[in-house]
Amino acid sequence: MPAGLRTCARNCLLAGALGDAWGGPYEGRTGPLQPTFPEAPRLSDDTWLTVATCEAIVLDRGRVHPERIAERFKEWFEAGRVTGVGSATLKALRDLAAGAHWALAGARGEFASGSGAAMRAAPLSFFLDPSVDADRRTIRDVSRITHHSDEAYAGALAVIVALRLCARLAAVPQDLLSVVAADLPDTAVRDRLLDLSGYRGSPTDAALRFGCSGHVVEAVPIALFVAASAADEPLASVISTAVSLGGDADTIAAIAAQLAAISGRPIPDTFVARLPELPQIGPVLDRFVSLLR
Repeated sequence: MPAGLRTCARNCLLAGALGDAWGGPYEGRTGPLQPTFPEAPRLSDDTWLTVATCEAIVLDRGRVHPERIAERFKEWFEAGRVTGVGSATLKALRDLAAGAHWALAGARGEFASGSGAAMRAAPLSFFLDPSVDADRRTIRDVSRITHHSDEAYAGALAVIVALRLCARLAAVPQDLLSVVAADLPDTAVRDRLLDLSGYRGSPTDAALRFGCSGHVVEAVPIALFVAASAADEPLASVISTAVSLGGDADTIAAIAAQLAAISGRPIPDTFVARLPELPQIGPVLDRFVSLLR
């Protein structure tokens, strides 16, 4: 993998952290909002579990093993390094801490279709190819560490497919949603992507019509919609637009930011430098991207 793309990969993961921190104070609020970058930004589980996934892949020298990822989740949780956890993810982390097998820890039922698997999927996009059946199974298994849900898996798969496409094109294509939908199993996530692919309104109008809650059927499609709608805008503008929708603002902004950054848009260093946790996550990301050849 070219050095320039390694830079894009690091920027992608940092952009996700930036979107997470920017969106955190606005999570759960009703849009449209006029968000400003917080005075005291903080990272949530969106970023911590993404970085823990990176660390697991580093420990396995570029291989993706669900058991290793679950082990890192457990250790980070027990060390108090994971904050802002949703109910399904919290249940899984508590089960892992109590000794549950990684394949049995994830939440089931109606609370298992959140966006927790999608929010931490970005690192997988650099080492797993969804066109390979074995890699798809690994994506499903990694999703199931916290979420036993076909919809949660489809949301994670959508993020990975979208990131790989944008990296290959060095751009966010206008038809992003329909192309990603074509690569997903028959799920409500796929259907929502197709609905939004033909929608010509603004992100604000789309969020009001289709929703922007933490339900993966809403959060992932609207994040991709924001990225495609703002394909020529600076990264800070993409994040601000995503956060302005309210709802699951941190996750939506993180995914939209990842897509914008991996397509080559520069990351606003002035904002990143204000993340107090940067010294904790930066070295892990450096080791992670060093694996990309």
